[in-house]
Amino acid sequence: METTITENQKNTSVFIHLSTFLKYFFPFANFIAPLLIWTFNKEKAFIDDHGKQAINFQLSTLLYTILIGLLCLPFIIIFASDIISLAESINLNDGIFSINNIQNLSGYLVLISLVIILFLALFVFEIYAVINASIHASRGQLYKYPLNIPFIKTDSQKINQYEHNS
Repeated sequence: METTITENQKNTSVFIHLSTFLKYFFPFANFIAPLLIWTFNKEKAFIDDHGKQAINFQLSTLLYTILIGLLCLPFIIIFASDIISLAESINLNDGIFSINNIQNLSGYLVLISLVIILFLALFVFEIYAVINASIHASRGQLYKYPLNIPFIKTDSQKINQYEHNS
């Protein structure tokens, strides 16, 4: 079994992680680009492990984003119904707008602020984790993303072997 990690393997692993940032330029590129790089090089154990980790992390991040959105969905529906009733109230009062027409404004501002903070925290966490994984790959070390759900299983025997040889 191969235990030496070449510069080409390190660079390819770095590109797998950094290619996830392509999502800011092309939709779903954070899945497609690393998947393509990983698929063409997965016969090398080091690249295979980094590829699996990168794909798992992107899937985990997508799942966390969807969960945040689903948690907010009931509040968005309630907010939309309040906006409709506010518009009707303004229309019935001949366009006269008063703060009494908005009953839960502070609650919605808190909710919107909380959602923005959650999405911002997830964004910063993702950038930190991808850069950290890239640094580990460039040093020839394996990296396990924090809060990563293992959709694609990694071979723990290979991971232990690299950790002892690095």
